[in-house]
Amino acid sequence: MSRTRPGAIPRVVLDATPLLGQRTGIGRYTEHLLAALAARDDISVSATAFTLRGWRELAAAVPPGVSVRARPFPARLLRAAWQRTDLPRVEWLIGSADIMHGTNFVLPPTSRAAGVVTIHDLAWLTHRNTLRTENDDLRILVPRALRQAKAVCTFAEVTRHAISTEFGYPLERIFLTPHGVDPSWFDPPAVTDEQRAVLDLPDRYFVFVGTREPRKGLDTLLAAHRLLRDRIGDDCPDLLLVGPQGWGTDHAGAPQLGVRLAGYLPQAILPSVVAGSVGLVLPSVDEGFGMPAIEALASGVPVVTTDIPVLAEVTGSAALRFPVCDETALSARLQQVLDGEVPPSVDRVAWARRFTWENCAEQTMRAYRCALAARATDTTYFP
Repeated sequence: MSRTRPGAIPRVVLDATPLLGQRTGIGRYTEHLLAALAARDDISVSATAFTLRGWRELAAAVPPGVSVRARPFPARLLRAAWQRTDLPRVEWLIGSADIMHGTNFVLPPTSRAAGVVTIHDLAWLTHRNTLRTENDDLRILVPRALRQAKAVCTFAEVTRHAISTEFGYPLERIFLTPHGVDPSWFDPPAVTDEQRAVLDLPDRYFVFVGTREPRKGLDTLLAAHRLLRDRIGDDCPDLLLVGPQGWGTDHAGAPQLGVRLAGYLPQAILPSVVAGSVGLVLPSVDEGFGMPAIEALASGVPVVTTDIPVLAEVTGSAALRFPVCDETALSARLQQVLDGEVPPSVDRVAWARRFTWENCAEQTMRAYRCALAARATDTTYFP
């Protein structure tokens, strides 16, 4: 592939595999970033997917203005090959590009394209026991991605510094690209009686949003809710768990009194369900950003999170916090919410307005410019 001509619009291809299937956090990040980049006139945006199943659905999944380069690729075979070699090169699979952006930890090897990779978190390194076994390959694929990446994107300053410290990657080439908040989260409509009946929503409820997996700290949340219910009885709001079944402990197997499983909810209804809650709880032991917390703040409801550095950075003084795995402290925070001892709604919404997808795209463009400049000098930054 020839170098980008001076003044030419860079051609970037993003890995849009996370758009396929139910949109959880990484899928929604990829969706909104694609849309915000496609709205710009200083870049040409295409999407690809590394999958054998569902690749034909990519064209319908991408936002308007995004072209598609899709062919069937066996994902497991590709990941296995990329753990051991720099083949196949991404250009062999999708054609030429100026920038290849791996949006989900993995950066396909490139021939001439400048590589950019998004590292969402370091849970695969620090909390390996909370991940699915098929993600064990990240301990090989992420360092390999960093070896070839000309720039890195991540969502919190604490993660940015951790990547640099852990892997020796230059801090100035790791770009902070925090998530945005979709406008639908600000002042969403109330849940209708019909929707409430279909979803079987209780009158009052705390809400959790996320995949039911060990990293999310649901055992602590269930124990804290049980303590609160034991203390105040029927005055305790129910606990609504929203999100797909994940792995590890299946909390659907032994439901407790006052706990309801709503499953995966589409974006058309999710903001209204969150806005109708008493408060959102995010009891995670690790996070890359904590999108549900910021979205709940945008809807005006109180938010309770663990005191891990990422969530403390992202939510600031707009949320209540408690120590990881401390069910007694969490129960006390839930009581604070019921007693109205929370930051004012106006402060919560104002904090959430700081996060926009346009800013995410702008900061990502900084990473792209850095990567193109590094490619022009054939500089390798990672040892």
